[in-house]
Amino acid sequence: MKKSIPGTENVVMEIRDMQIFLAVANEGSITRAAEKLEYVQSSISIRIQQLENELHTVLFIRQRQGVQLTTSGQIFKSYAEKILALTQEAVQVVSDRSTPQGPLRIGCLETTAAIRLPNILADYHPSYPEVDLTLKTGTTDELTKLVLKFELDGAFVAGPVEHEELETTVIGYEELVIVSGGQHLSVEQMEELQHQTLLVFRIGCSYRQKYEDWLNAKGLRPAKIMEFGTVDGILGCVHAGLGISLLPRSVVERANAHYKLHIHQLTESAFNTETLFIRRKDSYVTPAVSELIRIATEKFNG
Repeated sequence: MKKSIPGTENVVMEIRDMQIFLAVANEGSITRAAEKLEYVQSSISIRIQQLENELHTVLFIRQRQGVQLTTSGQIFKSYAEKILALTQEAVQVVSDRSTPQGPLRIGCLETTAAIRLPNILADYHPSYPEVDLTLKTGTTDELTKLVLKFELDGAFVAGPVEHEELETTVIGYEELVIVSGGQHLSVEQMEELQHQTLLVFRIGCSYRQKYEDWLNAKGLRPAKIMEFGTVDGILGCVHAGLGISLLPRSVVERANAHYKLHIHQLTESAFNTETLFIRRKDSYVTPAVSELIRIATEKFNG
């Protein structure tokens, strides 16, 4: 008689169980997970309870305003993410007909999405209509974490990015410049920068970190920092004279058609920054990914 591995006799979880578990974990709420998956809330609760019974552990702490992962839940989440990523990869590999197709989850910086990505997708989408591409914008730190957690197949971020589990491809370079609303400003007179409000993306933005590191190295600090979620929000407030920002020259030059902006060039090599495409080293490079990298590199440097 065949013997089962001790402790696994009653474990019959399905891929869908892990998808439900991850939806609840990521949403922090059974109600929101049910809405996202278009399931009845009671069904989600039953599946989670069955999963906990099979694993002989509590995965979530139930609270009035939602749920929170237990230690066991956090451990199981990391495995569930890997299992689902490998499952999707297996489907892609066995069905790979060398033509880009299927789902492709890509991350992108706000600035890259505003200026570079439209030209890239204008070539990519008509050429490969069978690719179901979804896009998420965020900071370099946010996108890097999502790639590591298998939630994105890859992302366009600002370099440098160094992680033993990631492979990076240089797509092109961006020159970062200080942008003001047309008022007189001297980069050589550093004390002027110290009195300016810095308009930036949230923490995790590599451009913001470069600027703050640069000022710190000179013993200076910005008078005030205002955080924004979009490029247009930053540019509009710079135009209105509320402060200055550090942005790619390509973004500022394009925006000059709508805003009154002034570019202040920086001579330090640190402000000539790489745009990278990052992905997990252990992930399968699908035709959809390889073609996106190829087209992005051509468009970026064309």
